[in-house]
Amino acid sequence: MAVALVGGAALGAAFGELLKVVVHRTNQTARFGAQLKRLEITLKRVEPVFNEITVLSKVLERPDDETAEFTRYLEQGTELVVKCLRIKCWNVRKKYRYTKKLIRLDEELLRFFQIEALANVAKTTMMNLIGTNELNDKFDRLHLTGGGFLGSCNVPGLPEFIVGLDQHLTILKRTLLKDDTRLLVISAPGGFGKTTLAKMLCHDPEIKGIFDANILYVTVSTESSLMSIAQSLFKHYGIHNSVFRSEEDAKNQIENLVIQKGSGNMLLVLDDASSGSESVIRHLKFRIPGYKILVTSRNLFPEFNSTYDLITLNDKDAETLFRHHAFTGDEIHVSVELVNKVVEFCKGVPLALTVVGASLRGRPEVIWTTTLEKWSEGHSVLESHQQLLLCLQTSIDALDELHKNCFMDLGLFPEDDQIAGTTLMDMWVELYKLDDKGMGAGTNLFNLSSRNLINLVQIRRVAGERDGHCSQYRVMQHDVLRDLAIYLSRQEPEAKRKRLFTEIHSNKFPEWWTQQPVDARILSISTDGEFNSTWDDLNAPNVEVLILNIRSEHYTLPCFIEKMSQLKVLIVTGYGGYPTQLNNLQVLASLSKLSRIRFEHVSVSPSIQVIFTLKTLKKLTFVMCKIGEALNSDTTGSAYTLENLKEFEIDLCYDLKQLPARLCGSSRLKKLIITNCQELDALPEELGNLSSLEILVLHCCTKLKELPESIGSLHKLNIIDISDCSHISVLPKQIGELSNLRTIDISRCEGLEKLPKSLAELKQLKDVICDEERSYLWKDIASDHSQVKMSFVEEDRIGNLKKICR
Repeated sequence: MAVALVGGAALGAAFGELLKVVVHRTNQTARFGAQLKRLEITLKRVEPVFNEITVLSKVLERPDDETAEFTRYLEQGTELVVKCLRIKCWNVRKKYRYTKKLIRLDEELLRFFQIEALANVAKTTMMNLIGTNELNDKFDRLHLTGGGFLGSCNVPGLPEFIVGLDQHLTILKRTLLKDDTRLLVISAPGGFGKTTLAKMLCHDPEIKGIFDANILYVTVSTESSLMSIAQSLFKHYGIHNSVFRSEEDAKNQIENLVIQKGSGNMLLVLDDASSGSESVIRHLKFRIPGYKILVTSRNLFPEFNSTYDLITLNDKDAETLFRHHAFTGDEIHVSVELVNKVVEFCKGVPLALTVVGASLRGRPEVIWTTTLEKWSEGHSVLESHQQLLLCLQTSIDALDELHKNCFMDLGLFPEDDQIAGTTLMDMWVELYKLDDKGMGAGTNLFNLSSRNLINLVQIRRVAGERDGHCSQYRVMQHDVLRDLAIYLSRQEPEAKRKRLFTEIHSNKFPEWWTQQPVDARILSISTDGEFNSTWDDLNAPNVEVLILNIRSEHYTLPCFIEKMSQLKVLIVTGYGGYPTQLNNLQVLASLSKLSRIRFEHVSVSPSIQVIFTLKTLKKLTFVMCKIGEALNSDTTGSAYTLENLKEFEIDLCYDLKQLPARLCGSSRLKKLIITNCQELDALPEELGNLSSLEILVLHCCTKLKELPESIGSLHKLNIIDISDCSHISVLPKQIGELSNLRTIDISRCEGLEKLPKSLAELKQLKDVICDEERSYLWKDIASDHSQVKMSFVEEDRIGNLKKICR
C-alpha cells in the first residue's frame, strides 16, 4: 500500500492520506461519486512513479522542504474531499460549486504530473545524483524490504477507459502467436495507442496463460543501450550484481538468462523504440523456442518484416472515447452538432480525443464554440493542447535539419491531398540542392515514411528507373501530422517566416498581407471556390517556391508574381470538379530564374506559349490539363526556344491529339514523358531533332499508331517505354540505330505484330520488359539473347477494363 510505503515523509504522508480519503469517500457517498472515482483513478495512475520518487528521496536523504508546496496542495485536496461529505443533498448550488472544485483538483493533479511525465523527469533527475557504486547496497536493502522496485520489467497497468482496440488486439494476438513469428512491430505515429495496445496484449488472459510470469516490459528511451536493458532484465529477476563488459557480453548474458528463466515461453516487450534502436532489437532476437519480441515504435524497421500498422479510430469509437473524457456521467450540456464537430477535428487520434475532451469537460458551451471557431480559422488543435503537441513533436525533434524541413514542406498542400513525389522533388532540388535525378528526394520520402510521418502510395514505375525514385510515389499525410507541420512553420511572425501558408476565403485576405515585405522562401496560397481573383498587392521578393491551390472555375495569376525575382519553382493545382481556366500567364515572362513549372488540373489559354520563351526553364509538367488548343496555336509569333529545358512531362491530358513540331526544338531535352493521353495519335517527324534525349516514355497512349522513323537519330536514347500503346502494330527499323538503348518496355502492346530484327543487334540492350504474349516476338528475332534480361509483367485485367470504359 502507498500509505505504508511513504508514511515516513511529509509528502508521502500527504499523498497516501489523500488517496485513502478519496477511496473511503467514494464508497461512502453517491453525491460526488463520478468526480471522486475519476480522482481516485488519477491518483492510482501516478502512484507507481510517485512511489519510486519517494524511494529515491530516501536514498538521497533529500529534505522535505523541496516538496513542501506540493505537500500543502495535497493536504488541501484532502480537506476538500472531507468537506464534500458534509454537503446536504438539497443544497444544489453548493454541490455544483464543490463539483467544480473536485474537477479542478483532478485537472491540477494531471497537469502537475502531466500523466506521469513530470514525475518521470523528477525521478530521472534524482537517479542522476546517485553514485553508481556506493549506493548499490542501499538500493538492494530498500528493494528487499519492499521499498520500491527500480529496474522492474513488470507490465504497467491499463488506462481506465479503452475503446476501439479490441479488433486490433485479436489480430495482433493471432499474428504474434504464429509459430513463425519471432518479432512483431506495432507501428504508428505518436498518440495513436501503440503502448495501450501492447499493454492490452500483455494483460490478455490467453497471453498470460501462455507466457505466465515471463512477460517482460521494457520502455526503450533514445539513450537505452543493450547494456542498460540487460541491467533491467537481470534486476527484474533479482540479480543485482551483474557486470557487462561489452555489448556482445550483454547479448550473451541476456540469451543465457532467457534460456534459464524462459523454460516454457517468454515475451519481451520493447515499448517506444526509436529509429536508433534497430541494432538493440537485432541483438535481442534469439532463436529460442517459445521466445518472442513485441516492439512498439513510431518508426518502421524494414529489417524486421513483420509489422502491424495501427490506424486511427473509426467515427463511432472516436466519439465514444471523446464523450468519456468530455462529460461527467450523463451530464451533456452542449449540442450533438458541437460534439461531432470537435470529434471531427481530432481526426480519430486517441491522444487528441482524450486531451481535447478533458480540456472541454465541464466548460460552458460558449468555450466549445469559441474553440471550434479558432480551429475553423486555421488555428490547430495542437496550439491549445500542449501535451498532444509535445507527444508528436518528439518525432520531429529526432530528424536532422534537412528531413525536418522536408516534413514541414508537406503542410503547404491541402488536407487529404495525394502529393506527387515529383512535385516535392521539384521543390527540394531548388531549395535544398538535392540531385535532379529524383533519388535524393526518394530517399527523403522513404526516411520520413520509415518514421511514420507520411504514407507512401506506390504508383507505376517508369521502365529503367531505379527503385526508390520519387516518381514512383504519391505522398499522403495524416491530418494531425499535417497540422503539426503547419504549427511548426508558424512559430515566427508571418512577415518573418521562411515558409508561409495562407488560405483566402471569398476575397478576405489575412491581416499579415499588408505587412510588407514578407520574408518567405516558400509561399503557398489556397483559395476557395468564391475567390474572384481580385488580388491585393503583395511584396514577397525572396520567394523561391510559389504554390497556388485553386478551387474556383476561373483564376487569374496575380500581377505581383512579376516582382518575385528569385522565383524558381511554380506549382499551380486546380481542385475543382473541372479544370480551372487559368489566365494572365504573361506575368511569367519576366521571371529570369524560373526553372520548374507544374500545372495540374487547369485549362490553359494560348498565352501559355509565353513560357516557351523562358531561357531558364528546365522542367515543364502538365497533369490532367486541357492544353491541346493552347499548344497548337501561336499567338506570340516567336519561336519556341526552351533552350535549357531538360524534362517535359504530360500526363492525363485528354485533349492532346498531336505534339506540336515546334516543341521538338529543345536541343538539351533529356526526358520526354507522355502518359495516359488517350487522344494522342501522332508524333512529329521532328522528334528526331531531340539529339540529347535519353528517356522516351509513351505509356498508355492508346490511339498512337506508330513511332516516327526519325527516332533512329536519337543516339543518346537509352530507355523507350511504349507499354499499353495498344494500337502500335510495328516499330520502325531505324530503332536498330539506337546504339545506347538499354531498356525497352513493350508490355501490353496488344497490336504489336513483330519487332524489327535490327533491335536484336543492339549491343547495349540489357532489359526487355514485356508480357508473356509479347515475349515470343523477341524470341523470334533474337537467336542469342543471353545478354538481355526479360522482365515479365502480369496482365492488368482491371486496368485494361478501365481503359476500355474510358
